[in-house]
Amino acid sequence: MNIRYKTVTIWNENDWSAAAPLYDEAFPPQGRKTARHIRRILDTLSGALHLAEDPSGETAAMAVTGDLPELGAMLIDYIAVRGTMRGRGVGRGMVEYPEKTARQNGKRAVVVEIEADPTPANERRERFWTSLGFTRTEYVHRYRWVPEPYRALYKPLREDAALPLVGEVLFRSITAFHRNIWQG
Repeated sequence: MNIRYKTVTIWNENDWSAAAPLYDEAFPPQGRKTARHIRRILDTLSGALHLAEDPSGETAAMAVTGDLPELGAMLIDYIAVRGTMRGRGVGRGMVEYPEKTARQNGKRAVVVEIEADPTPANERRERFWTSLGFTRTEYVHRYRWVPEPYRALYKPLREDAALPLVGEVLFRSITAFHRNIWQG
């Protein structure tokens, strides 16, 4: 399938308008970042918005990534794929595209957090990430502001990544990223 990817590092209403319907559909309002928070990620140079367009120009997928400078890593904060595009490699491409950018920018690894409750949907998500080469950490993190627990997964981008493979350490950086965006 001919998918065109692009990365946005400067806020643009048109780009957000293309991503917002997928974001709104995939993530319930409670606990997710608002458009203002996503804009703050871009405005503070803390991350990027990534878009995938199908051949007709319609948004097929979106992702929001963030910088974890203490780890030399990129965080995939949100990723969503249009329902009609699932199972066609678009999600894989939406992970591999920012991964390539992270590697080119000298990042050592990619980190993602997923819901840790043992539900069929969460187990499918974990299988998706591990099929892409991510490794699960055992630590389960509980945020004060959302009810569900989370687990970190990571993928080294270089042989010398030397990331702390302990979930608690990864969550210190993830939480610092979230705090910076939410408090701004």
